[in-house]
Amino acid sequence: MKSFICILKEYEGERNEADERHGVGRAVLANGDIYQGHYEYGKRHGQGTYRFKNGSRYVGNYQENLKNGEGIFYYPDGSRYEGSWVKDMREGHGVYTYPNGDTYEGEWLNHLRHGQGVYHYHATGSQYNGSWVDGKMELGGEYIHSNHRYKGNFSNNNPCGPGKFVFDIGCEQHGEYQQIQQVIIDDLSLAI
Repeated sequence: MKSFICILKEYEGERNEADERHGVGRAVLANGDIYQGHYEYGKRHGQGTYRFKNGSRYVGNYQENLKNGEGIFYYPDGSRYEGSWVKDMREGHGVYTYPNGDTYEGEWLNHLRHGQGVYHYHATGSQYNGSWVDGKMELGGEYIHSNHRYKGNFSNNNPCGPGKFVFDIGCEQHGEYQQIQQVIIDDLSLAI
């Protein structure tokens, strides 16, 4: 987790008897970021909106200066995350919409897809529904396409181990996938 010091340029709002930001206020930081919302004992705490100089924006809950609880983060590339935060990290249930229109709805841990979730591919209409570990399709899941589906185990985003294809015309193909490592040497491709 990054830690940085933000120098306060100006503040308008409520203060407590110790002259700390406390209650509702608006702060402009020296780096150009702006926060408007609740404070407790000098720290962002409760509901607020943080506008970053780079165009990002977070609207949601804070606890001791960290995004914590429910919130929406808008990224400069047009992507958006709406869901649960723990100590400035996407954690728990949330929905991420990517710049290309893809979406992921499910569990998060340390900013990565982790647990059960559904990834929808906007361009093809395909989707993966299953387990994720550290941002990758792992363990059991189902990859659904327009005219067929694959149900089975995954490893490192690829089918691995026992699984089956089910085609819309009624056919099924059962088998076991093995990952093959490929080595490229001087434009020659060798399977190991």
